[in-house]
Amino acid sequence: MTTNPYSWIEQSLDTIHRAGWYRSTNTISGRPGATIKIDGRPYLNFASNDYLGLAGDDRLIAAAIAATQEHGTGSTGSRLITGHRELHRALERTIATLKQTEDALVFSSGYLANVGAIASLVGKRDLVLADQYNHSSLRTGASISGATILDYAHCNIEDLSNNLAQQRDGFQRCLILTDSVFSMDGDLCPLPEILNLADQFECMVLIDEAHATGVMGETGAGCVEHFGCTGRRIVQMGTLSKALGSLGGYIAGSATLIDFLRNRAPSWIYTTGLSPADTAAALEAIRIVQQEPHRRQHLWNLVTSLKTVLQQTGLKVLPSESPILCVQFPNVKSALETSQALKEQGIFAPAIRPPTVPTSRIRFTVMATHEPEQIHRLATAFGLLCV
Repeated sequence: MTTNPYSWIEQSLDTIHRAGWYRSTNTISGRPGATIKIDGRPYLNFASNDYLGLAGDDRLIAAAIAATQEHGTGSTGSRLITGHRELHRALERTIATLKQTEDALVFSSGYLANVGAIASLVGKRDLVLADQYNHSSLRTGASISGATILDYAHCNIEDLSNNLAQQRDGFQRCLILTDSVFSMDGDLCPLPEILNLADQFECMVLIDEAHATGVMGETGAGCVEHFGCTGRRIVQMGTLSKALGSLGGYIAGSATLIDFLRNRAPSWIYTTGLSPADTAAALEAIRIVQQEPHRRQHLWNLVTSLKTVLQQTGLKVLPSESPILCVQFPNVKSALETSQALKEQGIFAPAIRPPTVPTSRIRFTVMATHEPEQIHRLATAFGLLCV
């Protein structure tokens, strides 16, 4: 009798269930927005990364339709073979203008942008220093590169400095990796201090602006702008799939960096180019970001209102300077129960649990298309549950 070589998968699933880590999908119908339908029932949506509410905007939809009618549904190949369109270069130039860099390169997802850039910039003789709470794509890119990887304590400049002092001389190149907005906490990296250390120890810096693009900074350019670091030597990564309401990722930086990545980043060279619809939608989103700053201002007014209410519950609200507000719970059970209680009241705010995060929490995300009364409804419901 032969042994089933796949039997371990069922056992692993059982372990996931017992730990309270099991996950399943929610089927959402209709356009994304401040209210959504799950299994036919309407909910207030406080779980989306669509911070500016653009993913359902008529203007993005019209731009995507027009691009599809002109260019078709797919790019049909890699950008170096048959997949390149002038639309792609228009988006890259627009991103570079937004980020105030020399050039930019668009990838088919943010994950691919991080993996391709990191694997191209460092190798086996190099060192990567990474914030311990970095996104999975940063960690995967570092692992694929073959470089030596050392984590430093979350946003801890002293620990980063100590690691550099002890390790930097033993490696040819060094790359510091960090999110700018940490997606499961909402806090910001200490970017100016990181850049100062990078200058001192001759390191490259790659910052993941996925949750900052379109939201942070005076013009929505991200945390680099927010911290007054525009013009410094940084590899800036970001996504088109969150505040910009489309799909894809980018690297922005010097013209030399972008030219190098076109020739070395495997996740760009060997991947089909971004679809015309996604490209055009992202272009329209950046235009809106640049021309409608009141959307960001409305968003920040709502964030301030919700933060004030959450801090009055007596529960632990994690420090945040972004539209991501997290309330920490003592265990998985209490987080799941509170999330389910909110759902029963028509509010969608899922619990985030280990191993995604070190401690269980409910993660609230605010959108510019929320209304003050919707924030009040959430605050009232959550406040009653926490009495």
